[in-house]
Amino acid sequence: MDFLNIMKEKAKSDIQTIVLPESYEKRNLDAAAAILKEGLANIILVGEKDKIIEAAGDADVSKATFINPAEYDKMDDFVATFCELRKSKGVTPEQALKALSDPLTFGVMLVKKEVADGMVSGAIHSTADVLRPALQILKTAPGTDIVSSFFVMVCKDNTYGNDGVLVFADCALNQNPNSAELASIAGDSAKSFEAFVGGEARVAMLSHSTMGSAKHADVDKVVEATKIAKEKYPNVKLDGELQLDAAIVPSVGSLKAPESSVAGKANVLVFPDIDAGNIGYKLVQRFAGAEAYGPVLQGIAKPVNDLSRGCSAEDIVGVVAITAVQAQVLKAAK
Repeated sequence: MDFLNIMKEKAKSDIQTIVLPESYEKRNLDAAAAILKEGLANIILVGEKDKIIEAAGDADVSKATFINPAEYDKMDDFVATFCELRKSKGVTPEQALKALSDPLTFGVMLVKKEVADGMVSGAIHSTADVLRPALQILKTAPGTDIVSSFFVMVCKDNTYGNDGVLVFADCALNQNPNSAELASIAGDSAKSFEAFVGGEARVAMLSHSTMGSAKHADVDKVVEATKIAKEKYPNVKLDGELQLDAAIVPSVGSLKAPESSVAGKANVLVFPDIDAGNIGYKLVQRFAGAEAYGPVLQGIAKPVNDLSRGCSAEDIVGVVAITAVQAQVLKAAK
C-alpha cells in the first residue's frame, strides 16, 4: 500500500473534522465531495450554504457542515477569545469581529475552540495568509521553538530511506534558519517521520561538506546545528554535517563517515536553507518521479496545513488525510 493510501486508511480509523475555509473555490469543493464520499473526514465549509452548494456544481457537498460567520451563534465567544489572545496588541471587539469575518481566521478559531480538529487552506491564499491567524490564535506547540515544514517524499526507487520514503525539511517556510533553528527543525522532523512513516528516524544534517571536508561559514552553521541537536535530542539518531550522497548511499557513507550511525542510512534530510530544500525536493519530484506530500506544517499547537496555489483537488484530499492523521497523533499524545 502506498503512503497516501496508508494515510487515508489511518484517517478513516478515527474520523476527524477538518475545516476548508476557501469554501467557494471549486477545487476545495471537489475535494470536499471526494473526502465525504470516501469517509476520510468530516468537513466544515465556511460561508453561505446556498452559495457554496451553487459554487460546487455537480460536486455533492450536502453532507458537509456549513457555518456562516455572519450568523454564527457563538461569534460573541469567538470575539472575546480573539481579544484575549491579542490583548497585548490592544485589539478591540470591533477589530476582532472584523478579523473573524475573514474565513481563514474564522477557520482557525473553529480549530482553537475544538469545533474542528484541523484546517487546510492556501489554494487561493499565500502561506503568510494561512500562517498568520494560526500563529495568532493557536500559537506554537509546547516545547516548539520554530514552526517549520516538511515533505514526505515517496520515491519509485525503494533503495533509499525506508523503502523509498524520506522526510525532507524545511523546504517551504524558513528562509535561512540559524543553527539553533536548524536543530529544532531536525528534532521536529524526526518526530514527524516516526508519526507518519513509522520506524526509527535517522536524521542527516546536510551540507556541501562531510565531516570537515570543506571550510566555510555555511558549513560551520550545520556543524553547530548538529552539536545543538545532539544535546537537545539525545535519543534521536542524528549526525552531520553530511553531503547528500554520504547521507543516503551506504558505500559513500561508510567511506566518508565510517563512525556515523546515520551516514548511508538517513531517512530524514534536513537542508541548510530553503533554497537547497526547495530545489532538492523538486529535483527528486521531477527527475525521479517521486510523489511529494506537503508542505506539512509542524510546530503549531493544532494542525493547520498550507496548500500550493497550483494544487489539484486530489492534492487537497491528500493534505486533508494527512491533517486528520496529525490531529489523531496530537490527541493521542495528550
